[in-house]
Amino acid sequence: MIPETTQRNDHGAAEREANSSAEGFATPAGQRNPVIETRELRKVFGSGEAQQVVLGAVEFSVLEGEMIAIVGPSGSGKSTLLHLLAALDTPTSGTVYFRSRGLHSFQEAPLADYRNKSVGFVWQRHHLLPDFTAAENVAMPLLMRGTKRADALNSAAGQLEQVGLASKNSQRAGELSGGEQQRVAIARALVNQPSLLLADEPTGDLDERNADAVFDLMQDLHRTQRLTSILATHNLALAERCDRVLSLEKGELKPWGLRSGFQNVN
Repeated sequence: MIPETTQRNDHGAAEREANSSAEGFATPAGQRNPVIETRELRKVFGSGEAQQVVLGAVEFSVLEGEMIAIVGPSGSGKSTLLHLLAALDTPTSGTVYFRSRGLHSFQEAPLADYRNKSVGFVWQRHHLLPDFTAAENVAMPLLMRGTKRADALNSAAGQLEQVGLASKNSQRAGELSGGEQQRVAIARALVNQPSLLLADEPTGDLDERNADAVFDLMQDLHRTQRLTSILATHNLALAERCDRVLSLEKGELKPWGLRSGFQNVN
């Protein structure tokens, strides 16, 4: 059991730096606009006695420049929520809003543009093509939108440099270490310069040392590339380094610390 309240790790300097970065998004009135919002968002699987309510009337808002973590037990719906935010799945009811526009109002082409250009997604398993080079993997989202191959590979090389893998540009993805492969996956998620980064257990397959290094990188990119980031994670130590931590359990999303805790985090 995780206790109701947890002691934050000593990352005060990192948090102050992140908050300072977020202030750069503030309007002249000192307020930041929401990038992504949900209203009465529900996702139900099955029907009748087999019906499973994964998300029940979830409402939350993430402001420009925020980095938030969503924690909860396995099977609580964290991945489902991220898929809905990325328009990779559709809700049973309710709405996801991106910059005040409901995704339900998007036609097929604008919705595809939203997935490709506005959202970067990092998965727990990197899903790289092992026989393609690191640069070719990173270039895939650009190639899918019709960018010339030379231009796509040039942009991919620049993004690989941002994640510390400039020397691995021409190496096959299958020859890279686990930590390096996840860095390539992060570069791929950001090559289209999205404003929203969604990450589903991005350090879940890594050992502690590599998990810390990848999370440090994500925080740095969040700041320098002026992202708004939402991470689903089991790692409470990393979650508490974000601006806010939300807990998802039994279909409800609440600020962390207002519940009695949850079981089976790891």
